[in-house]
Amino acid sequence: MNLQPLLDALGIQEEAARALADDLRGQIAELQDRLRETETHLEHLSITRKTITGLADRLPASPPHLPEHPDYPRILAIFNEAAGSLRARDICEALDHELLPKNIEGTRAKLKRLVKLDILTEAETGSFTRKQ
Repeated sequence: MNLQPLLDALGIQEEAARALADDLRGQIAELQDRLRETETHLEHLSITRKTITGLADRLPASPPHLPEHPDYPRILAIFNEAAGSLRARDICEALDHELLPKNIEGTRAKLKRLVKLDILTEAETGSFTRKQ
């Protein structure tokens, strides 16, 4: 019996298996490198999360959403410059509105809304200040 053809076929299969094993080792090495890089990135993200959550208490609170009316930012600017409390009439004057009852009452309603939004406080009835 001639074993040479069988040994040749076996040799071809061994070469193919070696080549596949070498290729798989290369892929494994590449995957291990990618895994190390990903784990390092994950660790950095975890550190960043801890840092941000640790600083979150120190960040100022975001300002509340103001109603959509051009007077609101102007009213807040007036209070930012004011030294003490202001009345609706004072705000009307600062906004250059006519000092008519309807304008003063409209301004008072805006000031009351800012109190409800926790931006202003009403120290005394009709007397408003910026919340500290």
